[in-house]
Amino acid sequence: MRIFVRPSLAFALVCALGAQTPVPGTAYAGLKPPPTRKLDVVDTYFGVNVPDPYRWLEDDHSLDTQAWVKAQNAVTFAYLAGIPERDRIRERLTRLWDYEKFGAPSKHGKSYVYSHNTGLQNQSVVYLTEKLEEKGRVLFDPNALSKDGTVSLGGMRFSEDGGKVAYALSKGGSDVSTWKVRDVATGQDLSDTLPAGRLRVNDWAKDGSGFYYTDYPKVEAGKALTAVYKNQRLFFHKLGDPVAQDAVVYERPDQPDWGFGASVSDDGRWLVIYQSQGTERKNRIFLKDLSQAGSKVEPLFDKSDGAYTVLGNDGDTFYVHTDFGAPRHRVVAVDRKDPRPEAWKELISQGPDRDVMAGVNLLGNTFAVTWKVDALNTVKLYDLKGKFQKEIKPEGLGNLSGFGGERKDTEVFYTFTSYNQPPTLYRYDLKKGKSSVFRQPKVDIRPADYEVREVFYTSKDGTKVPMFLAHKKGLKLDGSNPTLLYGYGGFNIAMAPGYSPVNQVWMEMGGVYAVA
Repeated sequence: MRIFVRPSLAFALVCALGAQTPVPGTAYAGLKPPPTRKLDVVDTYFGVNVPDPYRWLEDDHSLDTQAWVKAQNAVTFAYLAGIPERDRIRERLTRLWDYEKFGAPSKHGKSYVYSHNTGLQNQSVVYLTEKLEEKGRVLFDPNALSKDGTVSLGGMRFSEDGGKVAYALSKGGSDVSTWKVRDVATGQDLSDTLPAGRLRVNDWAKDGSGFYYTDYPKVEAGKALTAVYKNQRLFFHKLGDPVAQDAVVYERPDQPDWGFGASVSDDGRWLVIYQSQGTERKNRIFLKDLSQAGSKVEPLFDKSDGAYTVLGNDGDTFYVHTDFGAPRHRVVAVDRKDPRPEAWKELISQGPDRDVMAGVNLLGNTFAVTWKVDALNTVKLYDLKGKFQKEIKPEGLGNLSGFGGERKDTEVFYTFTSYNQPPTLYRYDLKKGKSSVFRQPKVDIRPADYEVREVFYTSKDGTKVPMFLAHKKGLKLDGSNPTLLYGYGGFNIAMAPGYSPVNQVWMEMGGVYAVA
């Protein structure tokens, strides 16, 4: 069995499968990469010498680096051009990628907003419609934002009534973005613009008068990519006012490494302020009473001893998803006046040993809980008292995702996908308790021709680890098949099944795709 660790699946595809058929006398026979110059560069860290002979390549603007890249490309593309299967692979990939793609609709006021890609568009177009069965009109076409296609739509936040939308523009994939405000009915932008920075609009005031956003102190021109960002602050921008007059809602100069986020509660009374630091999966939560002018920010959870997410509230009772006291997570009801853990009421307990409560949404007075078991998702619905109502099961071995929405919603959308199944969009009627297919892509494949299995192996420390295998049905797994093994080990993220045209072509040509 030839195993290729995945630096680039497309490159491995043409090299690995193409290499099965040697072609004597082709253009790449005997080609060797050009030599790479080594310099005598050594750094010393805590008494240890660390050589760095290729540091000169870090300057991608230097003439030396550009010449090296040009020489490397000449060899690489000469090799690739000699692979007879390459044109066929390119043609098949293009055909598989060229299918309609729909994003899950979300409702804002009277209108639904969704994304749509005709097939090979660089960026999906955002549409607005009052009826789900109708296409509606274009709200944003990111493909028209710049001639070179490097400007993208980095985020959207709609006002409560759906009449206004704050949206971010990002260039070249940068974290630096510019936020603007658009009148949804007219499609025209207002004068309100947040200048470029590492900022984010969090949520709107319920009356649509303005929105809350976070930003850092401005950095010197030309240093946006290298600056150290500290002392983030939470602001409120009132529509029509100059940005320079925006009020600081919350800041902690005594904690320069703290970051913030915010959301307004469904009843409009509370501003829920989230505090985080770095990538640590722990946070604090603070509250500000918006019904009282000049109210102070008060803590709800003032210790960084767990992960906390406020799902919603009824008066002073807050529904919270947390891993405090439950490493596999639970849902609790917390009284704002007595938020001590011993006073919490547990609504949904953590699952058994391998069941992790990966996500919770509160919509239609229903908790939609995503349970992750061995990297596979199932979704169970519970009422506000934590009583189980129904389970939504996937149709096959694959991944369920979505279930986002608002508490007032009566419907929710979700997606099912697998290695042999392009994403199918479903609509779930919360009142009737029924699912129906909403959008199903038309792709030139037969899912039944492929097999997806989950197997288990034991790691060095004895941990039982799941692994997915996807390949042609009936393929003899005798160790002779080209195999791509992919794994990701960061941030406690489990890799769930998902469709990829590249993986599809790999399997069509006899390859095995494995994900640990």
